[in-house]
Formats: sequence, structure tokens, C-alpha cells
Amino acid sequence: MSPEFPVPGSVRSAAELNERIRALWRRAGAGSLSAQERAEYESLVVQWAAAIRGEVIEAA
Repeated sequence: MSPEFPVPGSVRSAAELNERIRALWRRAGAGSLSAQERAEYESLVVQWAAAIRGEVIEAA
């Protein structure tokens, strides 16, 4: 597993994940992602969605 990908089961805040997603797109520059970047993006989005759900549940 690439060091860019978080360890399964690790918990990151939605804000941190959002910043990583934004940084990934900034690095892409031309607006398209390589296959590896796309895989990272998809993983980050899934983690971000889980973090958002967790934060909403905590707030309730």
C-alpha cells in the first residue's frame, strides 16, 4: 500500500480529508488525475463521507 493512503481503520477529520482532496486536485493541475491519483481520490472521498457521517452523529 502506498504511503499516500491512510492505514485502514485510521480516523481523520472531515476537514483534514477535505484538504487532502483539494491538494490532490491542485497537484493535478490540468484537471485530470492519473490512475493512482484517481484511486487515492476515491479512497479519500469514501473516508470523507464516513467522517462527515461520524461528525453529524456526534453532533446529535
